[in-house]
Amino acid sequence: MAVKSRFLLESIIGPRTLETALQLTASVAVYSKDKDPPLILVDDHLPYPQAILTVFGQIKHRRRKNGRGRLKYPRLKPPADLQTGVVKKLRDDRGHLLKVSSKALFGKKKQIEKRIQKLGIGRKINTSHMERLNGTIRGQQARLIRRTRSGSHLEEMLQYSIWLWRDLYNWTRVHYSLLDKTPAMALSLTDEVWTVLKYILYPVHVSDLQRRDWAEQRNSVLESAVDVYK
Repeated sequence: MAVKSRFLLESIIGPRTLETALQLTASVAVYSKDKDPPLILVDDHLPYPQAILTVFGQIKHRRRKNGRGRLKYPRLKPPADLQTGVVKKLRDDRGHLLKVSSKALFGKKKQIEKRIQKLGIGRKINTSHMERLNGTIRGQQARLIRRTRSGSHLEEMLQYSIWLWRDLYNWTRVHYSLLDKTPAMALSLTDEVWTVLKYILYPVHVSDLQRRDWAEQRNSVLESAVDVYK
């Protein structure tokens, strides 16, 4: 989610693996391609550091001690202007929350908190907006209620349902924190609140060439700088 505008960039159904973390990080990279370096706030999910480095990392050549010979095998390093904050939750054996702490994964913690305050999305490193979104989507998607008979038998159908909900959330749902605007209006993508009927009837025609172009852009983002170098 782009927290400032509440615009939901991507929602992927599946296990929390490195592959899904890469897909989510790639969505952030594509969205912020022509913008300022993104401020990324995540939980302490283990694949996130590797996924962020793969997508945003730059090549760093390790130097030899004597300064002679070929360069060592390159590795990835985060860009100097990349800021990533992590929220860590400590729970007991029963899953009860005991403590919440935060740290800076990339960048300095004080600078990250200063940027958070400047954006108006809190005072410290947090993922409260995503926690609120999880509650909203569970309340509006019967397929995701914990104890329900409305579950999807196919993962593909559940993914399509979530994508549909994402679009309606972005274009038809107004937010009090956005002064009764939709996320799409906050990003200046439209100047009015869409109805569900307008969303359904809106003509969308995307050529196969455009789809291939988008796929190439996404694949180039998912390819790390080290892979390109090799």
